[in-house]
Amino acid sequence: MYPAAATVFKDAYIVEFLDLPEVHSEADLHQELLEKLKEFLIELGPDFCFIRSEYPLQVGNRDFTLDLLFFHRGLNCLVAIELKVGRFEPEYLGKLEFYLEALDRDHRKSHENPAIGVLLCASKDNDVVEYALSRSLSPTLVSEYQTKLPDKRLLAAKLHEFYMLDTATDADEVAQRLEGPALKNETGGEKRTKKKAGRRKSTVTKKK
Repeated sequence: MYPAAATVFKDAYIVEFLDLPEVHSEADLHQELLEKLKEFLIELGPDFCFIRSEYPLQVGNRDFTLDLLFFHRGLNCLVAIELKVGRFEPEYLGKLEFYLEALDRDHRKSHENPAIGVLLCASKDNDVVEYALSRSLSPTLVSEYQTKLPDKRLLAAKLHEFYMLDTATDADEVAQRLEGPALKNETGGEKRTKKKAGRRKSTVTKKK
């Protein structure tokens, strides 16, 4: 994956501008994204250029169709987006990687970088995603699409939880820093006490 890709792609895309029912199909999602393409491009971020919907790919004697194809000017590469209205499943990667190989072999221009693939799913388990991508050699990402903004109370609770965790971590670090000198002083004090006791014993011995 390109180093700059981390600042280009998002873990989740907010598409509340889509007029989608709670239960919808991939065709519904696809159509709504096309109808609200301007808003979707804004959500994707700068430098994304739309190329085509249902981009045709031919491999051997078979025809395939890629959901959405974009070009990113900053990364200088094609960006293939596949839509999934359910949770992420590991087997989705095989199909997307196949599409990326077809793009690189038959459609990428000589001055362009290898294509990047994005699986846009309704939900994902981060552990499953990590395992699925661990041995993948293709530049692919898995992102969520969210049709509604997070609940304000839930967001506030998450922020509070993060703040408390951060505060607790800082407090532990301060305590560790304070304990260090205290232990040194305590150890040094014990050594000085032992030395003084030794001197007193030697003095008493000499008097005898």
